[in-house]
Amino acid sequence: MRIAVLNGPNLNLLGSREPAIYGRTTLAEVDARLSDVARELGIDIECMQHNGEGALVDMVHALRGRAHGVVVNAGAYSHTSLALRDALSGIALPFVEVHISNVYAREPERRHSMLASAALGVVVGLGTHGYELALRGLVHELRRREADA
Repeated sequence: MRIAVLNGPNLNLLGSREPAIYGRTTLAEVDARLSDVARELGIDIECMQHNGEGALVDMVHALRGRAHGVVVNAGAYSHTSLALRDALSGIALPFVEVHISNVYAREPERRHSMLASAALGVVVGLGTHGYELALRGLVHELRRREADA
């Protein structure tokens, strides 16, 4: 089983960008932790990040036939991008949306996700640990579906 982890704009700045909101853990540290979890679960993982919406859409398209599911933190594009939602829906892979901060306790414009209604699940406000929870949950659901098939 192969899971893609897709990170959007400004997540390359984790660890230094607004640490009171996003913490001090870097994206490289998140990716390393997810690699450890992937080994534990016996799966392959591919971590990617891009700041541009079009590049993220291209990354999603490239997952077709290469991944079984996606963990996605689209950053601000979560709240604005129909293109990213359509790309995720278009490749028909289950995905779990992640937000490091509790978007529902922040500015009103962050309280709606364009992706959530198409997602298998959403993990919000648990810091970077949310990535691990999203990965474990996604793998659990994919294995359950496989067993039921």
